[in-house]
Amino acid sequence: MIRNHLHSRLFATLAVVSLCSATAAHATTSNWKFTLGPEVTGATGTGSATASFNDATNFFSYNVTFSGLSGLTTVSHFHCCTASPGTGTVGVAVAPGTLLNTPLNVSSGAFVGSYDLTNSASFTGSFVTNFGGGTIPGATAAFLAGLNTGTAYLNIHSNVFPSGEIRGFAAKVPEPGTLALLGLGLAGLGFTRRRNA
Repeated sequence: MIRNHLHSRLFATLAVVSLCSATAAHATTSNWKFTLGPEVTGATGTGSATASFNDATNFFSYNVTFSGLSGLTTVSHFHCCTASPGTGTVGVAVAPGTLLNTPLNVSSGAFVGSYDLTNSASFTGSFVTNFGGGTIPGATAAFLAGLNTGTAYLNIHSNVFPSGEIRGFAAKVPEPGTLALLGLGLAGLGFTRRRNA
């Protein structure tokens, strides 16, 4: 009888985990964070950013804060995709010119914006050609892969460091459903061990 009760509990735990897994599989938003720091010797700025992509709307959105730049802002971009995660430099992916709403001629500030990744104007032509195989869907896939693997970075340029003063590589933020699934799985294992003891 104890064994049957244990099997019932284990089955219930697995059913909940399975349900959570199915729900997580239908999630439509991916999230990343960036910790911005000096890109070159002599740079003094810091900052942070978050970004998200909604695969139902195809919009990529970002929220950036920064302070203490050695110079005044000129442009900002998302670059992609370096040869190795967390290191290296590469050309601009999003966006040509500068990111929407970047405050110019300041040493600190904040800005938010979004891009439709089905729109060719969201990407540089060289990124579409070199990483996207010449197509916008290819560019979108390459950019998202770069964010997920830590080979994409956010860069803020200044008049003192025109090649880039501060930057930070993307770090994937786990989905809440994935964290809940992990917690349920661990709780189920703990319950099973306690019952067997």
